[in-house]
Amino acid sequence: MSTHQAPRQLKLGFILHGVGPGWGDWRHPDADPTASTNIDFYLRQARLAEQGKFDFLFVADSVHITEKSSPHYLNRFEPLTILSAVATHTKNIGLVGTLTVSYSEPYTVARQFASLDHISRGRAGWNVVTSWLSGSAENYGKPTHPPHEVRYRIAAEHLTTVQGLWDSWEDDALVHNKETGQFIDPTKLHTLNHQGEFFSVRGPLNIARSPQGQPVIFQAGASEDGRNFSARYADAFFTEGSTIESSQAYYADIKKRAAAFGRAPHQVSVLPALRAIVGATEEEAQALHRQAEGLIRIEDALVALARSFNEHDLTQYPLDGPFPDIAQYGADSNRSSSERIIRTAREENLTLRQAALRYASPRKEFVGTGVQVADAIQRWFLNDAADGFILFEALPYQLDAFITHVVPVLQERGLFRREYEATTLRGNLGLDVPENRNTAARRQAA
Repeated sequence: MSTHQAPRQLKLGFILHGVGPGWGDWRHPDADPTASTNIDFYLRQARLAEQGKFDFLFVADSVHITEKSSPHYLNRFEPLTILSAVATHTKNIGLVGTLTVSYSEPYTVARQFASLDHISRGRAGWNVVTSWLSGSAENYGKPTHPPHEVRYRIAAEHLTTVQGLWDSWEDDALVHNKETGQFIDPTKLHTLNHQGEFFSVRGPLNIARSPQGQPVIFQAGASEDGRNFSARYADAFFTEGSTIESSQAYYADIKKRAAAFGRAPHQVSVLPALRAIVGATEEEAQALHRQAEGLIRIEDALVALARSFNEHDLTQYPLDGPFPDIAQYGADSNRSSSERIIRTAREENLTLRQAALRYASPRKEFVGTGVQVADAIQRWFLNDAADGFILFEALPYQLDAFITHVVPVLQERGLFRREYEATTLRGNLGLDVPENRNTAARRQAA
């Protein structure tokens, strides 16, 4: 039976990003420079997001840094560790962690997320990434970073292997009969015996399924390979969301691809990133936006832009000259983001300085009073550009402002919940609990 809810409702996530997504956010007078490794900071944000009825918390990650990496990336918690701590201080909000398939083993990943799923009583989600920074290979004893196409082949095999391990135990395999001494029904514990191109995993997994069956799958692919992977496997898609028009095109494309893979389009969610800035008045919001822009230095904006081009040194090009021809550096890195940056720069004839500052700045469309920001969110939602958003805190205490001024407006308009519908992430996202594949095979054979 489907748990999809009508009428359609917004889905909101909040990204736990410590000192902030930018290079200069920590310089704000109210910012805590230790936030990325401050458990109390994370717990406050987690409780606040749950108070605001957000669907999930999201933790980004990468496994390579240099001295030029953003302050949050330089010094931060590992995702599953911090989410396990947050799980014990929350009850309803989902917990989505990023973990790379390029530098992890399926059995370990299956154990980690299954453990988080049990600790949280069914609120875990996995943001599946392939890693695009080539320096990651050197941290794991690998001679080279896999090419773009190979990374997605690895991802597909890795994910399906993990999902197979999550089905090791049928839901009624644990008998716990103290009188007979029977702990399990051995006929309902299954080995996987996977032999593939990249992985060999026997199984079974040493932890049973959780109340939501399996963790929810998130993905952020926007290249051709990434879109096909997302549409086939992911329940939710984290996107850049640079304009409403580009988001509408991505939304339509992903839904079409999902349907082609035999999936119900309403059961997959497109969730653009959102750096909203909310003020009690429009003037206050614009002043806050100027504050945010004032924290951006051009040298940092260049480093931020370079991440999509495998950290290629952009300082060698004239700042006020035409955007340089650097496509080759993005092809095997963050291909979708690098292609989007180049396309925008060419279409709008942007200089390198203009492109870097635009990429680093919050969009003005989501700057304003609670009503104005809610209007913009509603416009995207009702015009098939988004099923919801993943909110970044653009300035200190903007999560508080969003929950105080924006959430009540969305609730009054019937666009967002007033109370959680369920205690699991799947339940709150309106997703079905997947039937255990071994139970399904048993049923079909009967």
